[in-house]
Amino acid sequence: MPVTKTAKRALRSSKRKESNNKVSITKLEVLLRTARKSKKEKDLIAAFSMVDRVAKKKIIHKNKAAHIKSLLSRLLPKRPTAKKSKSPKKR
Repeated sequence: MPVTKTAKRALRSSKRKESNNKVSITKLEVLLRTARKSKKEKDLIAAFSMVDRVAKKKIIHKNKAAHIKSLLSRLLPKRPTAKKSKSPKKR
């Protein structure tokens, strides 16, 4: 149990931050779940955005955010790239 006034204030603020962080983490988990199931570009972009927001607030580590985004980017559909035509070799 906190003894001083500042310790009591710190406890209140940490509880408030904890509840806010739990809400953000829950939203992130839901978005990740839906993005992995549907594999739609719209859902994946929403998940990317939430991962960035949560990492910016330092709720998750930036490396973890990068790892999650890397795994999600594998689910994106491959876009066709224009093939380069070979030019004849100069002699």
